[in-house]
Amino acid sequence: MVVLSSAFYATQLLDKRSLHYSERPAAHVVGDMVFEGDHPMFMSADERWKLRRKLYFQMLQETKCSKDHLPLLEAESSQLTRDICVEPADLMLHPGRFSNSIIMSLVFGVRTPKHNTAHYLKLRELVSRISALGEIGATPPVDLLPILEYLPERLWGNWKTQVRLLREAIATLYTPLVDRVLERRATIGNLNSFLDNVLDQQDKLQLTKSEIEIMCGNLLEGGTDTMATLILTLCQAMALNPEVQGEAHKEIDSVLGESEMPSFADYRRLPFVAMIVKELHRWRPPAPTAFPHALNKSDEIDGMSIPKGSTVILNIWGIHHDAIRYANPEKFNPRRFEGQTQLAAFYANSGDHEKRDHFGYGAGRRICPGIHLAERALFLATAKILWGFKIQLKLDAAGMPVPINVAPETGYRDGFLNQCLPFEVDIEVRSEKRRETILAEAAKAEVDVFSAYS
Repeated sequence: MVVLSSAFYATQLLDKRSLHYSERPAAHVVGDMVFEGDHPMFMSADERWKLRRKLYFQMLQETKCSKDHLPLLEAESSQLTRDICVEPADLMLHPGRFSNSIIMSLVFGVRTPKHNTAHYLKLRELVSRISALGEIGATPPVDLLPILEYLPERLWGNWKTQVRLLREAIATLYTPLVDRVLERRATIGNLNSFLDNVLDQQDKLQLTKSEIEIMCGNLLEGGTDTMATLILTLCQAMALNPEVQGEAHKEIDSVLGESEMPSFADYRRLPFVAMIVKELHRWRPPAPTAFPHALNKSDEIDGMSIPKGSTVILNIWGIHHDAIRYANPEKFNPRRFEGQTQLAAFYANSGDHEKRDHFGYGAGRRICPGIHLAERALFLATAKILWGFKIQLKLDAAGMPVPINVAPETGYRDGFLNQCLPFEVDIEVRSEKRRETILAEAAKAEVDVFSAYS
């Protein structure tokens, strides 16, 4: 196993030699037994995987995200601020609805209007179960010793039963969503969703229904929790660093009044807000180690040999908390990115590790295909929340601040994603005029944008 904790080596190997570092290590239980080899996250970098990436990029390419998808992102971020304004006690739930609704709308043409919408609740449970099954010790190490697959399951927590039940849960969620689109196409027509695009190409693609369901599901699984996690991290960071929040308020107020919420057109006028988004990725990356890569041929760098088949881990946390690259790495300091306010894809494509802002989206050919979408959605959510609200530590009955646990060891759930444990803050609208604007913008989004989705 090779662990890359250096931006230099991550760039040299995963980016510049990506042809040989884009494989996946064996994932027999989740990849083969649960998803029957059809999940793009676990696939080998073969023609089947390339086809799925191509289809993803048809929807997620930068021109699509900067034009076609932008009205949806603007509208969903307006609802996010409305939800926080009207239901501040449910702060932990609103970011997940926001991110899931964006992905659901683009993939199926179906929104997630509330945080208790049925398909969203099922997805949260499903992702939790997938993560739990992938934990070390949850199943026999069949990737290392395939013969253990034949071990009586009662000797290992009925793991095969868990696999079967999880496979059934996946079908229970994704099959009705695909069926809903098939029925809608027969009655209403094409809504230009990702699934519509795939179905329009079926004469050429010849994908099975199961392959289509899992391909769509991968987008939901990958896009919902990561964005939500970063928005919650924003709320923590602002409460813990009032000087940063104050600087953001000052910048936003110099550009926008109380009757105009930020839009993506304001990106270049709000460089400090852009720096905050980058620092969120650096300070508390949603996926601290990314998903493992594997090497398809023997390699060598700086006199070190790397055998074919080696598992290669991108240690995002280690790179982002390198004290040489980032002085005092536990300090939330957006000014680290002074003069580095282009969107993340610009730096990821540069091939220069010194210019790379962060590795939050991964690296190489396996880099997150949703990078262009996520960058715009996160900027809008961050800018609108900071425009509309003041976030402070909650006070207890004695008037003392209630601490927020952001310790890496104890403040987060176990699992692949770095999801914060429940926390409380005081989040207040900055003025009554801003409250009026928030409600008006959300109402406008309902009419102008959301009415096009089911």
